[in-house]
Amino acid sequence: GKVIFGSTVKLQDLETDKKISYKLVGQDEADIKKNLIFFKSPIGKALIGKNKNDMVNVNTPSGEKNFEILNVDYI
Repeated sequence: GKVIFGSTVKLQDLETDKKISYKLVGQDEADIKKNLIFFKSPIGKALIGKNKNDMVNVNTPSGEKNFEILNVDYI
């Protein structure tokens, strides 16, 4: 379960316990409303190369976020 371009990653926000899924896509396909994120965005860069059950720390414009990778799918 390694995160690569095109994979769908299910995350758990460690602060809010909310679960969210993102698909890593190219810049032209990226649409945050559809949970499609550019693989070179801050979250995308933090996720690439990580594995299921890894902890991920992301510096976002709204502050630091910590996630756990729950699952990685290749859909």
